[in-house]
Amino acid sequence: MENRTVRLSVLIDPVKKEIFEEICRLHDQTPSQVVRQMVREFIHTHGGTEQIARMPRNGMTRD
Repeated sequence: MENRTVRLSVLIDPVKKEIFEEICRLHDQTPSQVVRQMVREFIHTHGGTEQIARMPRNGMTRD
């Protein structure tokens, strides 16, 4: 499996984006880091065995 990343574009209300970025800064994280973590958590919470098995296992992969 390749370890490349792809872009995900999301439309969001400008005020929510501003608040989100502010909270990310307060936690010393970039918005991209937080979104990647949210995606990982969503997959682990809602994914089936097959989807979870396809997740990269090492911390070296940027997802």
